[in-house]
Parts: sequence; C-alpha cells; structure tokens
Amino acid sequence: MSTERNIVAIGGGGFGRITKDNKIEKYILSLSKKDKPNICFIPTATGDNDAYKVNYYDVFTKFNCNPSHIDFFKRTMDLSSHISKQDIVFVGGGNTKSMLAVWRDWGLDNILQEAYNSGVVMSGVSAGAICWFEKGITDSWADDLAVIECMGFVDGICCPHYDEEPERRPFVKKALENNTIDHCLGVEGNCALHLKDGVPFKAINFGSNKNSYMVTHTEGNVLEKSFERIDL
Repeated sequence: MSTERNIVAIGGGGFGRITKDNKIEKYILSLSKKDKPNICFIPTATGDNDAYKVNYYDVFTKFNCNPSHIDFFKRTMDLSSHISKQDIVFVGGGNTKSMLAVWRDWGLDNILQEAYNSGVVMSGVSAGAICWFEKGITDSWADDLAVIECMGFVDGICCPHYDEEPERRPFVKKALENNTIDHCLGVEGNCALHLKDGVPFKAINFGSNKNSYMVTHTEGNVLEKSFERIDL
C-alpha cells in the first residue's frame, strides 16, 4: 500500500492568534493516525519568536501528542535526526523569503521533502501554507506583495489571507491579467486547503463560512471556483 501524503495549508488563524478554538489543530493531529503523534513546530519565519512558541505549547500540550520545536536563531539541533522522528510538521507564519533562505542554507528543505515523501503530515499557516507549493504570494517585502519561488513539494501557486488582507484579491487579479501567473489557490482566513498526494482534496472551514478557491482568468474575467468543503 502506498504512503498517503498530506499537506494542510492554512490561510490565516489558528494558535498564532487565538489559543482557545483549536479546531484546525485537532484536524491536523487526526491526520497522523497515531494515538500520540510527534509534532514539530518550525517558527523560522518570525525569527523563532518566543511568544509564538508559547502559544504553540499552550495549545498542543492540551492534546495527546508530543510537541517539540526547532530553533535556528539559537543553537540548532540535528535537523535530520529530529524530523525523522516526527509524524507532523507545523510551520508558522512570517517572512517567507527569509525563512526559505535559512532553511536552504541548513538543508532543511531537502530533509522536509524526504519526510513528506515518507508520509509525515506537512502543515502551516501563511508562510507555512505557501512554502510547500511551487510558488506563493507573499508580503515578505514591505512595499508590495510578490510572487515567490517556494519548495515545490506540490504543484500550484498559493495565496493565503485571501479575504483578510484587502490587497490580496486585487494583486491576484492583476497577476492573472498580466499572465504573471496562470492560476491561484486562494485560501481565506480561518480556512485551510487540504491536499492529498499533491491534489486539492477539500477546503477545511474552521471559521464562519470560509472558503478556498481555484482562481483563474478566462476571456477577461477572473473566476473563483470554491473547493468542496468540510466544516469543523
């Protein structure tokens, strides 16, 4: 039997903002099929922000799992050894460009690729949502949004915060009209896009009627087709 590969790309929300409503965290934990999964948080995109790590442990120590994290701006553990023991990886939000640069220098991108191929559940929010795709739409630069090359574990171009940040939809529309991109996976806040074996499976709504979309441009019109949805 082949190994199922899962990615949960969250458009916004979760324990980084609120530690009381843990619907999406429970959903991610359920994908491991383990009674007590090992889950590793990687907060590189915020420069290993301490408050973010506190929120992570506040949430995941409530559940039947073994939470850990990886630091890059303090002394760094043996990455290959640690990731090989994990059932789930969760990547935090922040500056995608800086995060990927650090990862590539340490070789974490290749370690994560191997883990993903072996069935480790990959998940994350914002920067941690787009990093798995070929490309993502990021606000890593202060003056404007940009399309950035990501790790390419799965095909596609992903845009988080699709409904939360007012500049996101217009940027996607302009990029489609200019043929900078030929499609976009738009993921709203309090929603995630769950991919199985590299293919979008369902939108996971953990807010109030939130969606994920395949956004395309045809005959002068921008089309948003919502994915089938699971409401948590």
